[in-house]
Amino acid sequence: MASQYLSKGLKRSALTVALGLCFVGGVSAQTNTAGAVTGSAASGDTITVTNPTTGFSRTITVGADGSYRFSQLPIGQYQVSRNGGAPRTVNVSVGTAANVDFVAAGQAGGELDTIEVVGAGAINPIDVSSVESTTILTAEQIAKIPVPRDTTSVALLAPGTVRGDAAFGNLASFGGASVAENQYYVNGFNITNSFRSLNFSNVPFEAIQEQQIKTGGYGAEFGRSLGGVVNQITKRGTNEFKAGGNVFWSPSELDGDRKNVYLTNGTLRQDNSKDTTDLWVASAWASGAIIKDKLFAYGLVSYRKQDDDAFGSIVSATNTSASAKTPSWLLKMDWNITDNHLLELTAFSDTQKTDTDVYTNTVGQLDRGSLIGTNFAEQGGDNYILKYTGFLTDNFTLSALYGHGEFSRSQHLRTAGGVDVAYHGDLNNPATGCPVVVDARPASRRAITGTYASHCNITGGSIDRTDSGDTRDQFRVDAEWQLGDHLLRFGYDVDNYESVAGQSIEGGRQWRYSTTAAGVDRVREQIVNQGSTNKVKQHAYYIQDSWNITDNFIAYLGGRWDTFENIDGLGNTFVKINNQFGPRLGFSWDVFGDSTFKVFGNAGRYALPLTPSVAVRGASQSLFTREDYNFGTVVGASVDPLTGAPLDPSGNVYSTGNAQSRGNFRYVNGEAGTPKNPLTIASQNLDPMYQDEFILGMQKALTDHFSLGVRGIYRNLKAAIDDNCDYTAVMHAGGYNYDDAAGAWLNSAGQAAVIPNDGFPYCRMFNPGKDAIFVTDFQNNGNLTTVTVPGATLSPEAKRKYQAMEFFFDGNWDKFFLQGSYTYAKSIGNTEGGVKSDIGQNNTSVTQDFDYIELTVDTYGYLPNDRRHSLKLFGSYEITDEWTVGANLLVQSGRPINCLGDLDRDPTRAPGTLPNPGTFNPHPYGSSFMRCLNSPVPRGTAGRLPWTNNIDMNVAYAPNWAEGLQFKVDVFNVLNSQKVTSVSEVAEDAATGSQLETYLAPTSFQAPRTVRFMVQYDF
Repeated sequence: MASQYLSKGLKRSALTVALGLCFVGGVSAQTNTAGAVTGSAASGDTITVTNPTTGFSRTITVGADGSYRFSQLPIGQYQVSRNGGAPRTVNVSVGTAANVDFVAAGQAGGELDTIEVVGAGAINPIDVSSVESTTILTAEQIAKIPVPRDTTSVALLAPGTVRGDAAFGNLASFGGASVAENQYYVNGFNITNSFRSLNFSNVPFEAIQEQQIKTGGYGAEFGRSLGGVVNQITKRGTNEFKAGGNVFWSPSELDGDRKNVYLTNGTLRQDNSKDTTDLWVASAWASGAIIKDKLFAYGLVSYRKQDDDAFGSIVSATNTSASAKTPSWLLKMDWNITDNHLLELTAFSDTQKTDTDVYTNTVGQLDRGSLIGTNFAEQGGDNYILKYTGFLTDNFTLSALYGHGEFSRSQHLRTAGGVDVAYHGDLNNPATGCPVVVDARPASRRAITGTYASHCNITGGSIDRTDSGDTRDQFRVDAEWQLGDHLLRFGYDVDNYESVAGQSIEGGRQWRYSTTAAGVDRVREQIVNQGSTNKVKQHAYYIQDSWNITDNFIAYLGGRWDTFENIDGLGNTFVKINNQFGPRLGFSWDVFGDSTFKVFGNAGRYALPLTPSVAVRGASQSLFTREDYNFGTVVGASVDPLTGAPLDPSGNVYSTGNAQSRGNFRYVNGEAGTPKNPLTIASQNLDPMYQDEFILGMQKALTDHFSLGVRGIYRNLKAAIDDNCDYTAVMHAGGYNYDDAAGAWLNSAGQAAVIPNDGFPYCRMFNPGKDAIFVTDFQNNGNLTTVTVPGATLSPEAKRKYQAMEFFFDGNWDKFFLQGSYTYAKSIGNTEGGVKSDIGQNNTSVTQDFDYIELTVDTYGYLPNDRRHSLKLFGSYEITDEWTVGANLLVQSGRPINCLGDLDRDPTRAPGTLPNPGTFNPHPYGSSFMRCLNSPVPRGTAGRLPWTNNIDMNVAYAPNWAEGLQFKVDVFNVLNSQKVTSVSEVAEDAATGSQLETYLAPTSFQAPRTVRFMVQYDF
């Protein structure tokens, strides 16, 4: 614990200093890399703050009001002295203001008695200067509790966070927002992979000194997030030389048995009994002074290897063996040029290469045949951050940061014969190799003909172009100016992002087999090729004022102005939003004046930009075709025995669709190299996705070792951005009506519209429910027409409301700490946000939620991140000076379930019955509607997943006979609870309307019990 002292007016209790984790803290007036020391003294006193480990020292003179402040202090332990007197020790953590009072506020002199608490755990007392909702964990705390060593797992310890859908990987949802609405920082640099905002760069975990999790109410210096902010600060060197290393090992032999997947009729669908995972991580580090008190270095190298064998589905013709290797490193350099000028350099790499060998598998068995090929995937890259901090006067501090980051998303394949398979972004030259084959026919049909499958396809889906990757350049300047009772902060932030992206279906196309109710086999051919280089340019101004209206009451006022600009593959701007205003208001009341009881509140507006991914298909050249064929009226039609493709479906096209029925379609844009007109991509009055948030809470220190708090949260999505693909409303607004006899859309002059064309995109960006101003070339002649389309004809307004009550507590004693929270929350609306967990759709900001107005029927209800109850408890106990035990408990209620089916336009079909043969005419979006068997099933009313509980425990041994040596064993999911965490919510076949056997089949479980061993040596 750090030592802490008295606050304004009264003597501070020891608890406010001793607590190791404060669930309501944060930065009302700090940048995202530093902390501060504040307090009261007599006017004219000289106050000195010193970091003994680095030699850093600053001295300021107390102003006429008797208050002082040291801003922008690098995190660490400091000594604070008055007029050269005896120093007091204080811990400074990221975003917090540690208070050291030498006189009572308003007094001219006379030193107060103090209470000093010394220890290693306290980092964050009740920060009465903050209006934010923040959780901070140090490296020491993380090491004491059994928690997976990754950013998301640590973030999930904070109240108001829940794990996102397994389809998006290991990501968290904050306060009801989707997993694509968070921002991640390292040493002040944005490391979010903004292509889809579903990934981020990973600092080697051993190098993290503190992780700050902002779950709400964050200041105006933070933006571009509707969910939360994860802010990590790395370790740094000191005058003392330190080095060490450790090894973590999780052997698959000690894993719990994995649960199998069964269909609702009891049929085994996926046998996981032979699946295994082995993981080990080795790290070594060293730090010290290159020049004492001036130049410091911290360096770390780490190597992570994970091997996964997956056999899986018994209807699959392949199984895989994957090896992921991550050789990562980090270098942190700190140069105290003078006591008033600091320079920091952070460089790290997290490149991960995953080689997945794909083998043949006898359908219906778990065996491993010959090698088909290998999927080579790469992600991550190098990041460089340079930051300057200048203490220009006693009251004015300036910092400047520049960062450059690179993130690879490349992929290529190689067959067992050594033939390379790749996609290079050329629309007219799709990926080579074998096509993707999906057999969605019922089991009874497959039992007769056998399962149609590809025995040479490697991925079973699309592959990224070989040069896929992202580049970020960020620059920001932040200033802090203390003007009497006003602490002003203001700054400018530039964040530019470029993405090289594109995908093609492996083998150039997908063949999907299905069977109609009349017993006719059909096969659908789908081709998707896309690729471009897109950019997002962003900048923002902000200003905020923390105003000490009285000694005990702080008012916070702030504003942020964001500009977002999206640029297509040819350098044309297709969306630009200027100076979106985000006000921030708040207050913090130190009720008793001694920092033991805080009442706080805040209100703010937060905006989110469009990701670069929307431009790959929506605003750039792309090719998309989908055609259905009658494959065979008799059982046993021929397929290629190797590729699984139909031998000759040509001449059997049963429907090419038309604009009126919106049936099957062939949509080509850019096949001949013609780009889309950037003016036609998005509504001309487009607003950003933004949300209003309101928080009211309090925190009370009950004893010297225990505090608790409560806060209420309300979040309301005010506008969303998505795409709409139903051009009928645009046609009517332009004066066109459909003529059945002509089979075309005609205007009053009898001219037919050309749909689509380069100036008439199939889908357009808009704000759901808002009137849209679209620019359109109706006849493909270069003449653009501007029309206003009433919002009600396109879709209802996007809605998402999150309401929560969070109760949290902190307890910290000499050998024992325990922290936890209980959250009761509701998340309701008609859109999850950036992604769509219902079907695992990761096309951020272009989900199918609002593509057609029919898709919005009965969609208002409880959303996928609605986890009504969450209980979190974690802590550690030192049994002796050698033995320590820790535990981590999570109990959470399950999320709602939907029943997704087809929109049948057969007026004779009765609810609860299957389609009549020959009359079924599904919507082109197939099983995407909140209805089953032709009956409405509103969102979230098909049941809920079960409650989950997870208990993790560990024991650590640090022998006295070998200083610096430590052994630890972590057991995750001790009871091996494997409740279902997601299911297939699609109940009907997209092509035939038949009921699917896979409805409600589990798609993910809780991770089985695993054991992790660690040995570490520090010297």
